[in-house]
Amino acid sequence: MSELTLPVDDKDHSEGPKTAPATLVEYGDFECPYCGQMYGVIKEVQKIMGDRLRFVFRHFPITQSHPHAGHAAEFAEAAGEIGQFWAAHDALYEHQWALEDANLVGYGADLGMTEQDVMQAFDGLYDARIQKDFIGGARSGVNGTPSLFINGTRYDGNRDVRSLRIALAQAAES
Repeated sequence: MSELTLPVDDKDHSEGPKTAPATLVEYGDFECPYCGQMYGVIKEVQKIMGDRLRFVFRHFPITQSHPHAGHAAEFAEAAGEIGQFWAAHDALYEHQWALEDANLVGYGADLGMTEQDVMQAFDGLYDARIQKDFIGGARSGVNGTPSLFINGTRYDGNRDVRSLRIALAQAAES
């Protein structure tokens, strides 16, 4: 079992109360098709668990096989600067087949960002943040995406709503 080496803190992108008895951390890549499948599962589990779940997303772009993942992560970080990280996160997964820079500019416009805001995100402004997530994931044993951790322990169980909900409910009770 791998453990999360970088503890969840206030700088993480999270949804749900800090005091939730279960915390789910995903190391994800916006262009990864398996992460795209996991997106729907996590959304459903969040609905079911409500305030008993805190969900944290950390970047783990595998740019060697997903050439748009780096810019997608940078776009999400830029959106986060205006309080729109989760809207960007959702848009990227819901339109995973369209992650060219022009697409990102369009998603940014929907969030109130200018083309210049989006294009500046690709100039390295968010590299340190993304690298911190990536390195923390690698140190925690992440070698692919999506990688999930429940209350700090890696979850390698089934990736369906029922199995994940059961694992999170058990973690919430311990």
